[in-house]
Formats: sequence, C-alpha cells, structure tokens
Amino acid sequence: MTTMRPAKLSHNAGDKVFDLCVAALGALIILIIVYPLYFVLIASFSKAEDVLMGRVILWPRNISFESYKMVIAEPKIWIGYRNTVFYAVLGTIINLTLTTLAAYPLSRKDMPLRTFFTFMIAFTMMFSGGIVPTYLLVRGLRMTDTIWAMVVPNAIATYNLLVMKSFFQSTIPIELQEAAEIDGCSDFRMLVSIVLPLSTAIIAVMVLFYAVDHWNAFFNAIIYLRNRSLFPLQLYLREILLQNQEIGTADGAGLYERMMQVETMKYSIILISSLPVLLLYPLVQKYFVKGVMVGAIKG
Repeated sequence: MTTMRPAKLSHNAGDKVFDLCVAALGALIILIIVYPLYFVLIASFSKAEDVLMGRVILWPRNISFESYKMVIAEPKIWIGYRNTVFYAVLGTIINLTLTTLAAYPLSRKDMPLRTFFTFMIAFTMMFSGGIVPTYLLVRGLRMTDTIWAMVVPNAIATYNLLVMKSFFQSTIPIELQEAAEIDGCSDFRMLVSIVLPLSTAIIAVMVLFYAVDHWNAFFNAIIYLRNRSLFPLQLYLREILLQNQEIGTADGAGLYERMMQVETMKYSIILISSLPVLLLYPLVQKYFVKGVMVGAIKG
C-alpha cells in the first residue's frame, strides 16, 4: 500500500516577486532604524573634524578614544548618570507596584463598580489636566526640586494599567482564584502567591516600558528641577547639544577647539546613555510579544 504525500505548494512568479519586495522593504526598515545608532557608534570613535566634514559614513576615520576620556573626566556627566539610574530604578518600582495594585482589583469580576472605575481611568487617556494645573499641583505638594517630582507625577501609565488588567483577566484562571478563596486565601496573598508568579511575562514588559520611560525622561526635569545636583543625564546631554549650537554662532579665541570638544563628547554621551536600555531589552525580549499580545487583545 502506497502512502500519498501532500503536494508541495509551488510559488509562482508573482509570489516570488512579492516575497522579494517584502524582504527588501524589511531590510530597508532595519537599515533606517539601525544606521543612526551605528553612526553614533562610529562617530564616537572618530576625529571630530572628520565627523563635521561628513567623511564618517560607514567606517570610523582616524580612530580616537579622546571623546571617552573627556566624558570620564567630566563630573557632571556621572552625576547625571547616577541620578538617571536612581530615577529609573525607584520610579520603576513605584510604577510596577501601583500599576499591579490597581490592575488586579479591576480584573476581578466581583469588584463593585469595576466598569465605572475602568471607564474613568481610560477617560484620562483622552483628556488630562494640562501642564499648568499639573505643575501647580506638584508645587502645592512641595515636590518641586526634589526627587519625587521625577517619579510621582507619572506613577501610573493608563495604557500599561489596562494592558496588565487584561492580562490578569485572560491569563489567570478564575477557577484557580476561587479554589484559593475556598482554602481561606486572602486577596493580598492571592496576588502575591498566585497571580504574580503566573504573570512573569507582563511584569517583564511593564519593567521595560517604565524603565525606558524614566531613562529617557527630561521634560519633567526641565519643569520641576532647578538644583543641578538632581539633573538627570538627559538634561546634561541637552545642555551639550545646545552649547554646540551656541558655539557655532559665536566668535572668539579657542572657538574651534571648544567646538571640537563638544562635537566629540556628544556622540560618546549618546552611546553611553543608550547602553543600559540596549542591555535591558534582550533580557525581557522573550516575554515582550506574549505579554503585550495577551494583555492588549484579550479581555
């Protein structure tokens, strides 16, 4: 008795052309996304004169480590780096704690007025108080020029809260929660001992979202901070970029040397400031698709 093998699907010329176009488009998108970071990398190891003259395109020219020596010798860069790491770690802990404590009750079907509270929270995605009322509130709470101005005003992101709520609803079996209740498990213990251990994917995604937001945050620092010892790294990087623009329109002795110093430091600081996020993403990448898709589509 002969077994029949399924016929192989044949691709016609149109399918091959389509696949080729998709591959070419994908390669172009990857190039557009990756090349700016690659350019920053090679520019940071090149002489500033070559970068300004446009001679650095695909490979570094006249390789030099002068920019990194200048960054290491600049104390305010490391003050900003320390502050940014502190804000990212503390802010992410606060964000994750409050988001979890809000998302879990909203995911429970036995919570009174659950639909009303969910609607009111989602409503804030379309309308907010605005910059001036928010500033007046932060100032009224005496958080201006303190570390709390960088971590409290954005303690919960509405989108992240709704994604985590949907994840709890669609992933954690209601039967498991009912069985725990029958055994006398409290709501808080159920969250800590049952729900969170089963929610590794969404927790990893939330850590990535919040940590990146804190790492790139500079607008709150511009509004709320005046003490330079509290400035995050992004503000110091902004100062360097603005100094480069001001130097380009100024006159005086030593102008060329100062312009070269600022141009050299600019790329090395951008690269150094991007490294923690680039290192964090591979650690949570395997959870990223699962956490976002399950939390955003279902529920």
